Amino acid sequence: MTPAIVILGQGSLATARKIQQVFPGASIHGLATRVEGADQSYSEFGATLRQLYQLGTPLIALCAAGIVIRTLAPLLLEKGEEPAVLAVAEDGSAVVPLLGGLGGVNVMARDIAAALGVSAAITTSGELRFGTCLLNPPAGYQLADIELGKRFVSDLLAGESVRIEGAAPWLDQANLPQDRQARLAIHVGNAERIPAANELLIYPRNVYVTCKPGGQLAERVRTALHEAGIAVQALACLLASDLQMADASLHEAALALGVPLRFAQVMPVADISITVAEQPLDLSQVGRPRGRLAVIGLGPGAAELMVPAVKAELARCTDVLGYETYVRMAGPFRDNQVQHCTDNREEMQRARHAFELAAQGRSVVVVSSGDPGVFAMAAAVIEALHESSDPAWHQVDLEILPGVSASLATAAQAGAPLGHDFCVMSLSDNLKPWSIIEKRLDLASQADLALAFYNPISRSRPWQLGRALEIVALHRKPETPVVLGRDIGRPGQTLRVTTLGQLTPEQVDMRTMVLVGSSTTCTFPRAGGGEWVYTPRWYGEKPVS
Repeated sequence: MTPAIVILGQGSLATARKIQQVFPGASIHGLATRVEGADQSYSEFGATLRQLYQLGTPLIALCAAGIVIRTLAPLLLEKGEEPAVLAVAEDGSAVVPLLGGLGGVNVMARDIAAALGVSAAITTSGELRFGTCLLNPPAGYQLADIELGKRFVSDLLAGESVRIEGAAPWLDQANLPQDRQARLAIHVGNAERIPAANELLIYPRNVYVTCKPGGQLAERVRTALHEAGIAVQALACLLASDLQMADASLHEAALALGVPLRFAQVMPVADISITVAEQPLDLSQVGRPRGRLAVIGLGPGAAELMVPAVKAELARCTDVLGYETYVRMAGPFRDNQVQHCTDNREEMQRARHAFELAAQGRSVVVVSSGDPGVFAMAAAVIEALHESSDPAWHQVDLEILPGVSASLATAAQAGAPLGHDFCVMSLSDNLKPWSIIEKRLDLASQADLALAFYNPISRSRPWQLGRALEIVALHRKPETPVVLGRDIGRPGQTLRVTTLGQLTPEQVDMRTMVLVGSSTTCTFPRAGGGEWVYTPRWYGEKPVS
């Protein structure tokens, strides 16, 4: 899994960028109040570190080791189940692996130390003695049993010698006490074996299974491997026809077997067929993954108001599409993430381009501000799919990830003006006739719904807001509270409370969210200045408490 680099101050950013070059997919998480230019922002160090740890994310924290230890101490479980955790000095002068000796932490530490020109503080006894971690074979190989492995290494440290059976090129430079007659043996091969106390079994992942979808697929794959005398640990991936990318049984089987799922323009003749390669498989050469398209909402603009699922999607995607302003809000991005910026009026073209990229097996994000389903890109993406007859588009893994909409962000700043039933409307007549807007305004005002206006005014539409206020005024009193939120969640945000009678179009621009209260909406003074605005949840006479 790609590591996360977590920093607390601006002075750590340069070191973090050097480390990021060692792990190109890694994302730098910076404390929002202290760091500018990080890939992602967070507001609380402890909660962020624990959340990443619980997700199994390798952690590189640029701070004192003690801070990391105290933060993660409540979560430490059985050895062997933890992700790698390292502490790195802010200036890069020290690299200390803390957790995850069986998850490659020492390899990571040496790689980071080499990039920073220092030595890693390795303390693992096995690595110090033998120059390698026997329980952490390189990518492409799988250890059979961690508990037997611990006993095996313990016997080696006690003075026993070892013999190597099979090809283990990464051990050629290790300082192992080798003897062809040794009781202990490191066995490397894909044959199914019953583990013995004197053996360390390591399986090369050099097998893939081509299969058709169907019930109990994982069990059928296990049975086929067993009958062929092949260990399930040697399985590198499942391969299926690209016409079946969306089939649930394939995804369930891959998850149950703990292997990736790849697709190619093949249709298996047999239900299950096994292919064995001479070397561990390079999965980039076996079919391609299912493409993914996520339509995300950035929220109103503040990093702390972006939902975690959106942050994770941005961190792992290969391509980002959107209106240039919103793409910049979503960044910064790594060098290997491609940005496709378009004009704000090219929604359908953008949606089609996103599907074209995802159909190639790429991981694509389409960016919206606020929530993607509120006057944003989710509808355009779904419409593009609806109109398409391309089967590859329909096989894409499509997900809509929500965000905090501008109306909700503005309402939260003011109090709770949308605390009861409300209506959300766009006053733009670019995509619908003004006559429809007027009709909806009149009916929603008659129904005494609180109102939220998106796109209230622009240079090309200078008169519509005035007309909209005239319609609302037919059904609301002049003292009805109105909230004006401009750039809420972004630098320079402003919030103002006025009334329907005092509001004029000159007080509003395209970046202003207008919230008009209902007949029950109330205001009262805030202790620190300004006013609280809320619409009570009761209607008519206040209920007796």
